[in-house]
Formats: sequence, structure tokens, C-alpha cells
Amino acid sequence: MNDDLKALIRTIPDFPKPGIQFRDITTLLLDPRGLAAVVERMAALVDGPVDLVAGIEARGFLFAAALAVPLSAGCLLIRKDGKLPGATIAEDYALEYGQDRIAMHADACAPGARVLLVDDLIATGGTAAAAVRLLRKAGATVTQAQFVIDLPDLGGAHRLRADGLRVDTLVSFEGH
Repeated sequence: MNDDLKALIRTIPDFPKPGIQFRDITTLLLDPRGLAAVVERMAALVDGPVDLVAGIEARGFLFAAALAVPLSAGCLLIRKDGKLPGATIAEDYALEYGQDRIAMHADACAPGARVLLVDDLIATGGTAAAAVRLLRKAGATVTQAQFVIDLPDLGGAHRLRADGLRVDTLVSFEGH
């Protein structure tokens, strides 16, 4: 159904390390019809009104901002800790080797705001799950997440579904 979009995403073998098949969306972003189709198709999948579209740094910002326009919603940025000025709230999460931390402005999300979480790709789901916890800590209602690409073998979409989210993706690639 989205084979036209999948064809616009190139695979770069052995990046960033041997054995990884990197799914590069920059080729999709270069195609105006492909980019417009992504936004249109993601907007069509939204279940109910949303107040904010939260994008995860950095490629998620592109899709969140573009999607916020047709949804008449604001765009909330979820960044690596230390990148936002002013008061922030943060959430730690585990990486393959170590920990990381994401943050958002403390006043970016009013309690009860309906938030759609968006990123370019869902792999293990660690960052997305941390983003959901962070948004909920701020009082948001987060019931949906959308991603352009799913890597189902890594289980991230399943992880978010187990946390009660509706997860939609446009294309999937087997393997890493």
C-alpha cells in the first residue's frame, strides 16, 4: 500500500557499524510528492483531535512540524537533554550501552493536552517509550504514536502497544 514511499527510502549497508542496514529517509525528504504523501497519509491515520504533535530529535521534528499544520495542532520538540533553553523536564532511558536523557520545556504541554508522538523510525522503542513517559509526566494524554518506518524485528512498535498506545507506521523493513 505504501510501496511508493518505501521505494524512496534508501538502504545504506554497514552504517553506522558493520551488520546494520541503515534506512535513510533523506532520499524521501528530497522528493516533494513523497514527502507530501507521507504527511497526508499520516494525517489520515490520526484518531481524533490532537492539541500537539510531539517530534523526537531530530528527524522527528520534520514530520511533527509538517503534520501539525493539517491537524491544526502545535508542534512540541523532544530533545536531547541540555539542548533547550529555559526550564525543562527530562526522562532517562537505557541505551544498548549506557543511559541517555531526553527533555522538553516544562511549560510546553498543558495538563490534559492530547498529544500525538511522531518520529521517522521505530526500532527498539527506547527513545519513544521515554518520550511517552516524559509527556505523561507533564500531564499529557498520549494514546497514539506514528512513525514513517518500522523495524519490526526490533520490537519497538510492540513495546509501545503494550503500553497502551495505538502505533501506526507507513512502511516496514525486516532485519536491522
